[in-house]
Amino acid sequence: MKKLVKVVLILLLIILVAIGGLLIYVGILLPNIEASKDLQVEATAERIERGRYLANEVMGCVGCHATRDYTKFAGPILEETKGSGGERWDHAMGFPGTLYAPNITPTYLKDWTDGEVFRAITAGIDKDGNALFPIMPYHQYGKLPKEDIYAVIAYIRTLKPTVQDYPKRKLDFPLNLIVNTMPKEGTHHLKADKSDPAKYGEYLITAAACYDCHTKMDERGQFIPEMAFAGGSEFPMITGGIVRSANLTPDKETGLGNWSEEMFVNRFLMYADSSYTPHTVNQGEFNTYMPWEYYSKLKKEDLEAMYAYLKTLEPIHHEVVKFSPN
Repeated sequence: MKKLVKVVLILLLIILVAIGGLLIYVGILLPNIEASKDLQVEATAERIERGRYLANEVMGCVGCHATRDYTKFAGPILEETKGSGGERWDHAMGFPGTLYAPNITPTYLKDWTDGEVFRAITAGIDKDGNALFPIMPYHQYGKLPKEDIYAVIAYIRTLKPTVQDYPKRKLDFPLNLIVNTMPKEGTHHLKADKSDPAKYGEYLITAAACYDCHTKMDERGQFIPEMAFAGGSEFPMITGGIVRSANLTPDKETGLGNWSEEMFVNRFLMYADSSYTPHTVNQGEFNTYMPWEYYSKLKKEDLEAMYAYLKTLEPIHHEVVKFSPN
């Protein structure tokens, strides 16, 4: 009996040591991706202009790192906050903790090297080596050509400096440890090649991180590959109710199967009309997180390419209830 107790105690000790070692590895030694010390982005006029389009209309960097007015339809961006952060995600919105979009103007990034900014955008690690929560879609951005990221870096260095700072994030346990396993180096395998509309559309859809909002997650917060782009992700609205992302697959009954290219393109461009003004949303009325404001400024040819790519997806029959009021 004493021998059995001794064996059990030894096994428990081994398990505790293993768990302790794992916690130390995940909590202290990860993430372990180094930032390039040699990267110096030349801020050419062409690169800055390309970065302006990517950061404002395609990737939405400036719009996400801002504050939006959700008393208006689709939460238009407060112009004076562009790039200066402030958007908050918390338990009320279904997030496992509290996070704020940081300031990405030169005030905040002045001490960051280009290599550190590149690593943050494409691998999900900040200047101090901390893992970023993937609401910042670095897993998607890491697929983009390196030149695109250089252009974004060149552009955001030109933003008007603003002195805005926000509380540090607070993630629930065990996510506060698991987040350290999420960063990974980018592959940068996609190309902005317009010769193949569908392939070019795949590149744009990736840059816009459409997958992240239009793909359901399981109970563990993992994307369900079989439901890629089929919509249904739930987003509690500040103005009340729950909005769900649309099915973007070409299913004829529940997705975009019956949408023409013109219908798809016009759905975006209608918000770019100079006469359009976001209406006030009362409590419990339909609202959305879909940032129509900056996607509406996408080039027509880019929207056409995005449509071409979506039409190549496997149709998934998934009926989505767009909005449920309180």
